[in-house]
Amino acid sequence: MERTDRIEEEIKKIVSKLIENGIKDPRVDGLVSVTKVEVSKDMKYCKIYVSMIGSTDNNAVLEGLNSAKGVVRKEIGSKIRTFNTPEVKFIYDDSMAYGQHIENILSTLDIKHDEEDETATDNTDKMSEDESPEMDSSNDEE
Repeated sequence: MERTDRIEEEIKKIVSKLIENGIKDPRVDGLVSVTKVEVSKDMKYCKIYVSMIGSTDNNAVLEGLNSAKGVVRKEIGSKIRTFNTPEVKFIYDDSMAYGQHIENILSTLDIKHDEEDETATDNTDKMSEDESPEMDSSNDEE
């Protein structure tokens, strides 16, 4: 595990706790989760990806988080001792919403895979049983 990977994980923990307990901006409502953190190799820039559930306006939540990035940066600097404290940028991560969208699409499809899979498995098993004795009996005749 590289140094930047360890720092990214530590920043993720710090920012998650800070969002949960320390940011008092009313725009940051609903459940806001840190999904990923990317730190540049020179430790000058940090992208923090967040997902939101139950918030009324995702853009307003991002504005609230970005307005508090000075506090976030200060907290990161106090917890992680590095030469540079990275400049923070919050980015909306839509992977959870996209996953939910795909799940909704899949749930509307009428696929009967359980019965078909069992039938195919039964047929394959029967063929294997039928073929095995024939091969053995042909060997006996010779």
